[in-house]
Amino acid sequence: MKSSHQPSQSWPLVAGLPGAQETIYSFFSPSFVTLSYFSFFFSLNPFSRFDYFKSLKMKLDTSGFETSMPMIGFGSSSDMLDGFSTVPSFDLPRTTDFDGFQKEAVQMVKPAKGTTTLAFIFKEGVMVAADSRASMGGYISSQSVKKIIEINPYMLGTMAGGAADCQFWHRNLGIKCRLHELANKRRISVSGASKLLANMLYSYRGMGLSVGTMIAGWDETGPGLYYVDNEGGRLKGDRFSVGSGSPYAYGVLDSGYKFDMTVAEASELARRSIYHATFRDGASGGVASVYHVGPKGWTKLSGDDVGELHYHYYPVAPATAEQVMEEAAAE
Repeated sequence: MKSSHQPSQSWPLVAGLPGAQETIYSFFSPSFVTLSYFSFFFSLNPFSRFDYFKSLKMKLDTSGFETSMPMIGFGSSSDMLDGFSTVPSFDLPRTTDFDGFQKEAVQMVKPAKGTTTLAFIFKEGVMVAADSRASMGGYISSQSVKKIIEINPYMLGTMAGGAADCQFWHRNLGIKCRLHELANKRRISVSGASKLLANMLYSYRGMGLSVGTMIAGWDETGPGLYYVDNEGGRLKGDRFSVGSGSPYAYGVLDSGYKFDMTVAEASELARRSIYHATFRDGASGGVASVYHVGPKGWTKLSGDDVGELHYHYYPVAPATAEQVMEEAAAE
């Protein structure tokens, strides 16, 4: 005897049973269907369960879940979950071999980068200097790039490597340092800020980032200087130079460095080191900017065109009219 009830087609559940197919309609509640399904499953012996799994063909449709579930990461709509994210969430490369992916990406893009940045600690604080040239291979794209980035009033970061990577991660670090200050009612230390940046970059190691930065600042312990790279490496030191012009800058910096220098002497050493690097390195040039970080914060001391600095360090005596005429006659 057939039932006169017409089953609704709005919620069918099809379960593939071994040797048969049964359709269960919505006049059963979902809880009843689930209970019946598990009762049937656990009534089978282990071998029958295995055969059942082999014959069962079910597809899980997750479309629409992404709009209803809160996302944990950068840009999350849930304020409560924002604190769980330490770094922004990006799509990962479609590969499991990140080291191989990075090598292949470098070969495909073949970036040619160049810059000169330096920083050193002396008795009055930290001196930071950099050039301002941006290049794309052999093409000079800009002569006025700001390579010393203000993280907060007491901390600076330098930029070497990919311009976009350095600018983004310094901006992100500045946000997190400010949040730390608001939450703890005190400024973050230079060591803490550099460690925070190293942890963020370590999360994206092997994914093609190009960052070589120095974090310089003044905190409760005094001056601090750290070098951080795109693999999450972190070094503490009293003087660093980063970039393609760093070998030339190190030659001047190491020969003239003294801890007990005055601000004027340290500024001149930093400016002269940047100039000599730009004179020998074709990827460095533009303006030599010099900053000082002390107990009252950072200040910009100078920004000189390296072309003018050449005549400052190597003055050329103007030739008289008689000398010009004599040289012309000799030719």
